Amino acid sequence: MPVAPDPRRPHSETFLTPSTPPALRLREDAWDLVAADGPVITTAIHDGHLLRPALHDRVALDEDARWREEDPLTSLLGQVGDVRLRVRTSRFEVDLNRPREQAIYAAPEAAWGLQVWASPLTEAERAASLALYDRFYAMVGELIDRTVDRWGCALLIDLHSYNHRRDGADADPAPQADNPDIELGVTTLDHARWGGTARCFANVLRRHPVRSVLPDVRCNVRFPTGGHFPEWVYAHWGDRVCTISPEYKKIFMDEWSGQVDIPALYALRDGLQQAVEAVRPEFLA
Repeated sequence: MPVAPDPRRPHSETFLTPSTPPALRLREDAWDLVAADGPVITTAIHDGHLLRPALHDRVALDEDARWREEDPLTSLLGQVGDVRLRVRTSRFEVDLNRPREQAIYAAPEAAWGLQVWASPLTEAERAASLALYDRFYAMVGELIDRTVDRWGCALLIDLHSYNHRRDGADADPAPQADNPDIELGVTTLDHARWGGTARCFANVLRRHPVRSVLPDVRCNVRFPTGGHFPEWVYAHWGDRVCTISPEYKKIFMDEWSGQVDIPALYALRDGLQQAVEAVRPEFLA
């Protein structure tokens, strides 16, 4: 559905000016940031697969095992945002959705039972990963500050995906009752101010078919807390930021072979676009 241009949204180049704070101006290979002037921020912090070269000989997992637990293609869904942030670094180097002290997977119980490292990381290696963690949060903090200063509030779409066939490539998928097609994590938003916004957002998603079938969209079923990142956003900006954390079940791809269902993926993106546009006016007041 075509979206009418917002007259209050000037050219994207004006968003990052010479007075932009240092963390936002810093070149960083660990993520891609596309910034236009608008109140909708999308993040795909688990989309990435890269490990810095020093870790290539230290990781015990093969490429397929890492990729299966990452959130590939969620940055494509993030195209619906005015400001789009895709983290290119793998969560297996540093997990940005966990508290800093847990951001490096130290034992299998922290990583779905997987032994991530062939041998324990040195303090220098851990420090390098945590330095990236700190740069990320400094950058995002400035980004949200600028967006809230400009618009008074912001809509943050914190995108993720999840596996539903953990028992094997040929095994039955996990029961639908506990595994909605799209789960919305909405515990880290102020319900007095944004509860209606979240309901509208969910209802629009429910009305947009994926391969001619309406998706099962529910809130807070599998991941009620949303993780450290949305909790951190709520702790710092409170009701000024409406954070919705969609968890897309991997119905748009085969989580074992990696084969992608392109029509399903684009249908999910289109549904997300319509949901964003349905609530956008609430962030332009």
